[in-house]
Amino acid sequence: MSRLSRIIDELIDREGAFVDHADDKGGPTMYGITEKVARLHNFDGPMQHLPKSLAVQIYKDQYWSAPNYDRVSMLSMKIAEELLDTGVNMGIAVASRMLQQSLNALNVQGSHYADLTVDGLIGNSTIGALKDYLDRRQHHGELVMLKALNCLQGARYIEIAEARERNESFMFGWLHHRISI
Repeated sequence: MSRLSRIIDELIDREGAFVDHADDKGGPTMYGITEKVARLHNFDGPMQHLPKSLAVQIYKDQYWSAPNYDRVSMLSMKIAEELLDTGVNMGIAVASRMLQQSLNALNVQGSHYADLTVDGLIGNSTIGALKDYLDRRQHHGELVMLKALNCLQGARYIEIAEARERNESFMFGWLHHRISI
């Protein structure tokens, strides 16, 4: 089994099978895939019948390859895995912006690499900045980046719960399952 397959299997385990929680604005999900996303991938049956193989393919296509997390994985599989998990839970643009924000905050006033445009699109500039960051911070750079990403993610969960009281139903689980220490 490839490392990506293992990561996706663990993600599906965290997400669970069929869920239709009244407080979830996203509606019914299967293996963490929303009905809206399933329909975009030509699945038209009841969500309870979404094949796991299709969920895996959606994760690979929409949440790994499309946002260029596969390119991030060439520099750091751990950072790419964190982006995948955050992207599934919050959206890939949010996860990608968090990486760009973190890289900007860690570039020592632009002396290590140029500030990035925080646009949620991982392209050559973001990949280049991440490579420069990891090259300069060989000791603990990956760990510090993971901490930065988790800090932003945790803060966003609190903002989401504050903005919509019904999201408090998910707060404990988000922090328990999504934020690493």
